[in-house]
Amino acid sequence: MAYAAGRPEDVVVALDVGGTGMKCALVRPDGTAVHTERHPTDAGRGPDAVIATILDVAEALAHRARAGGFTPVAVGLAVPGVVDSARGVAVWSANVGFRDVPLRELAEKRLGLPAALGHDVRVGALAEARLGAGRDAGHVLFVAVGTGIAGAHVVDGTAAAGAHGAAGEIGHILVRPDGPPCGCGRVGCLEAIASAAAIARRYAQLSAPNGADDPARTAGAAALPGASEPTGAAGQPAVSTAEVAARAAAGEELAGWVWREAVEALADGLATGQALLDVRTIVLGGGLARAGDQLFTPLRAALRDRLTFHREPHLVPAALGDQAGCLGAALHALDVLHAGGPAGSSAGAGDTLDTEQTRPSDDRQEPL
Repeated sequence: MAYAAGRPEDVVVALDVGGTGMKCALVRPDGTAVHTERHPTDAGRGPDAVIATILDVAEALAHRARAGGFTPVAVGLAVPGVVDSARGVAVWSANVGFRDVPLRELAEKRLGLPAALGHDVRVGALAEARLGAGRDAGHVLFVAVGTGIAGAHVVDGTAAAGAHGAAGEIGHILVRPDGPPCGCGRVGCLEAIASAAAIARRYAQLSAPNGADDPARTAGAAALPGASEPTGAAGQPAVSTAEVAARAAAGEELAGWVWREAVEALADGLATGQALLDVRTIVLGGGLARAGDQLFTPLRAALRDRLTFHREPHLVPAALGDQAGCLGAALHALDVLHAGGPAGSSAGAGDTLDTEQTRPSDDRQEPL
């Protein structure tokens, strides 16, 4: 649904809350941010402290708006994890520590404004579909590839949450039945192979002294020499995903193999998405998309090879960067405000979500 134009002085107080930081803005109804700022989430302090920070920042933004001659008309909040937009409840988030937090109600009481709560990836998809790389496409699949992988399907400016609030979990499509374990408890999920975190982890594993013996590495290809490169503290990869990409571009054989493995898996996931949704445009965002042509050139070719009678979608990088979630939170709040109830990326009016489900990964937008 389209959002109303509103008055020039109207703004939405918008916050996109992540495990590390929150992006905040005052956003006009046309999607223009008139002020932006960032704050640390510092989730290690516990959920109560994070909630207090969210409300303090939102209230300060509303005061700033009024001092600048603007009129705050709504509050838009975006959070990761399992989100019941219809009830305005952050059901569960591993990164932020939320568990059944009534964020919409808390924000409305604190600021005296109507509020809306949305899922970070779905509202980011709204922004890209209406304002960014998917503008005028009509049917858009937005896929965020960062520490994890998630997506959202937007049709004519509206993103669906699904019956259980888990629509778009493309990162948990099975692409390699004998692949590595995924955080969801299964093996071979797209997220376990093609996310930024998975690429760094895979490189660290294969560059270890015994990495050259990995059977997956030699399947269908000549064995590669191990680089005997150590992992970092607590088993974390000593080489970042950005470094793996740089080494692959420089011609390092192992890095190139890992990169190609990820691209092939991602193409499998996107081809499945296209078969199911038949979209006009696939918008790829998150940290991995910052690799640019190094990712998009082979990925477009691999996706094309996997399509038969399906129409090939336009595969493009996200245009709004890490402001997509913030802008989308504002758009979602305006949808709710003008519809008189939950809309856009939320469940239908009067619906609540069945949250007894597998908990999806909730950290997709982190950098490489």
